[in-house]
Amino acid sequence: MWPFRKTRKASSQGRSLPAVVRARYDAAQTTAENARHWAMADALSADEAASPDVRRKLRQRSRYEVANNSYAKGIVLTIANDCIGTGPRLQLLSDDAETNRRVEAAFAAWAEAVNLAEKLRTMRMAKSTDGEAFAVLTANPMIDSAVMLDVHLVEADRVASPAMALLPPVSDIDGIMLDAWGNPQTYTILRQHPGDLAAWKTQYDLVPADAVVHWFRADRPGQHRGIPEITPALPLFAQLRRYTLAVIAAAETAADFAAVLFTDSPANGEAQALEPMDVVELEKRMATVLPDGWRLGQVEAQQPATGYGEFKREILNEIARCLNLPYNIAACNSSGYNYASGRLDHQTYYKSIRVEQAHLAEAVLDRIFAAWIDEAMLTSELSSLRSMRSVPHQWFFDGTEHVDPAKEANAQATRLSSNTTTLAIEYARQGRDWETELRQRAKERALMTELGLTSAPVAPQPTEDEDEEVDTDVEQDQAA
Repeated sequence: MWPFRKTRKASSQGRSLPAVVRARYDAAQTTAENARHWAMADALSADEAASPDVRRKLRQRSRYEVANNSYAKGIVLTIANDCIGTGPRLQLLSDDAETNRRVEAAFAAWAEAVNLAEKLRTMRMAKSTDGEAFAVLTANPMIDSAVMLDVHLVEADRVASPAMALLPPVSDIDGIMLDAWGNPQTYTILRQHPGDLAAWKTQYDLVPADAVVHWFRADRPGQHRGIPEITPALPLFAQLRRYTLAVIAAAETAADFAAVLFTDSPANGEAQALEPMDVVELEKRMATVLPDGWRLGQVEAQQPATGYGEFKREILNEIARCLNLPYNIAACNSSGYNYASGRLDHQTYYKSIRVEQAHLAEAVLDRIFAAWIDEAMLTSELSSLRSMRSVPHQWFFDGTEHVDPAKEANAQATRLSSNTTTLAIEYARQGRDWETELRQRAKERALMTELGLTSAPVAPQPTEDEDEEVDTDVEQDQAA
């Protein structure tokens, strides 16, 4: 139903005219006070806002900050290590258990041969620093594996329109050629890095899209190239470094003056006349006589300022927010946390890690696995894998360690006994395959029985101290 609109009759023509309703939003008003704040707001499209020149400048500044700022480097490394860990592990979900184990073992051996985990960590760091990561799926006969597929990493600077293309077509988004439906068709990859001193952007290769892996986060509809994830924090990193250097400079300036001579006598008074700003050298452990009417005083270096620690904490907290990191992970310091508040802050972070891992599996790992299956079918050992390309599968990553293993064991036992979870889910929390772990456990129990080491399993029992500790932490958080 259309909204009702009041009408008024025109006195001269006798017809109804719609009443004009104007709504006002304070944020849409431009005043003398907010004009400078909104001066840089624009209406550019996603690709135009992330133009080649803009992305190049952001990459340069983010790389510089990560290379020279300890906090920025640590944050990027932490995200890569927590997201990738020791590397993803494949689990096939077909009905043929033997084939599943054979394919999983072959893929794990190939992943180790090509250093897949290390390359994925590099891609995750590039995604934070450069905004995007590229990889070309190509053949490499030097790989120590029956499958000669390799994952060749390409820096974002090399995916660009060549210099000779003064007017690239509209469908060319800085090296990514789109088809009529907006899907990537080919990638223009420069043979030399533009940063090489002797490189020219004239020689390039057109690589089909099915051989290129492009991993980035699209923040806007219609965005085809990524910007550094730490972009909102770059000015804050600069402010943190400036403030730290200012505090150090103030302390050094105060420490440069060992002592000063001062007098309470007025000008031309009883004090002996001295040359202003004259320098007097003092020897160690030496008593001396000062001029008449003058006293010796030391300059107190009141640095760092009392608000330095608080400023550093607040600005690090703001820096980490755009990356979904809690402060204690960004600063690697949990001194101000208790048990409950630390776990509460980690929930948002681990949820973002799971989302990132799901995106990694969809955009990168599934593409790599499909290409690996196509190559594996050409080998004599795995020639029967033609039907495995469409088999359901999942990826396991390293689990997160619990702060208190005893409490987690109690909670796990409760979930299993109440049938609110399964062994597959519990093992997946730890990044392990439940079938592999149960088979290993069966072997261990069989060997223990053979050696006469069988003992009844002891279920973990909660203690009153543990419950009281959790309740105390929660009460402290609520009181805060």
